[in-house]
Amino acid sequence: MADDDRVVVKTYVPPEQKAEWREAAADLEMSQSEFLRTMVQAGRRGFLDDPEEGGSADATPGGEGLEDRVLDALSGDEFVSWDELVAELSGDFEDRLYETVQSLHAEGRIDHDPREGGYALPGER
Repeated sequence: MADDDRVVVKTYVPPEQKAEWREAAADLEMSQSEFLRTMVQAGRRGFLDDPEEGGSADATPGGEGLEDRVLDALSGDEFVSWDELVAELSGDFEDRLYETVQSLHAEGRIDHDPREGGYALPGER
């Protein structure tokens, strides 16, 4: 992927969290951006696995279900980029999440308030 194919994503965390991430990235000899990208994708994978479909029931990146999925994704004759591999393994999670949130909101089981910038359970604010 060329540098001009990237966009900036910002998040705000407490200084101690950033220091923790910086140290973890250094321990893994990764840039902070690479570390965060990897951790976000690993976290998302925990939401994507379905034990009934052979996925790992936990969010452990080295789980056998993930290993099988990686090997399947790499079974062709071509090299697969990191971004292509992530896209292949993450599937339609964002679409499923959107549909679920919309459904829960329509049923009145969650509230959405744009001024507050998010979602909450009714009466929980």
